[in-house]
Amino acid sequence: MIDYLLNIALGYLFGSIPFGLVVGYLCTGKDIRQYGSGKTGTTNVLRTAGPVAAVLVLVGDISKGVIPAVVGRYVFEDNGVAAAGAAAGVIGHIFPVFAGFRGGRGVAVAFGGVLGLTPLWALIFPVIAAAILIPTRYVSLMSIIGTAVAAIILCVASILWDVPPAFALYAVFAAIVIEYMHIPNMKRLLAGTEPRLGQGGDRPATG
Repeated sequence: MIDYLLNIALGYLFGSIPFGLVVGYLCTGKDIRQYGSGKTGTTNVLRTAGPVAAVLVLVGDISKGVIPAVVGRYVFEDNGVAAAGAAAGVIGHIFPVFAGFRGGRGVAVAFGGVLGLTPLWALIFPVIAAAILIPTRYVSLMSIIGTAVAAIILCVASILWDVPPAFALYAVFAAIVIEYMHIPNMKRLLAGTEPRLGQGGDRPATG
């Protein structure tokens, strides 16, 4: 149990590091949570601070999932501990203790968790994401559909192949959390008011 607690603490605290908030402020002098979606993730950093800042934040946010997953697998040598740490990274990113519990939606962190848990299966998901994002230019739609598909794939892989059940449970947990965080986006998509990739950075935050 102590291994679980330690890695969950690591995941949450590392996930709470507000890379988007810090990089956004360094690049613009502004709190990016006051603009665009009001979140600290890569998409809103791209809208408000530009592509270089967005790439830096993307790498940082992915690492929030990778690190606790890798620590769980290779330090604690336990798949459940690894999955729990990665899940805590997602929660830390969304509700960061170091940034007033106002973070992002967790998509990049969730992918980082999959990358740290099962790297070969993780290679499929950027292809799925690109297949949705390129024709539509809706990052939110990519996130909504992509995370659900990823969870289904890992569940099937857990049943038919060698993916540990704990990793599939992590994917389901991350998908549920991310779908919940995207409810406002779903409403805007249905209303036709959701901004496409790179748009909406100059408007006041809408959530």
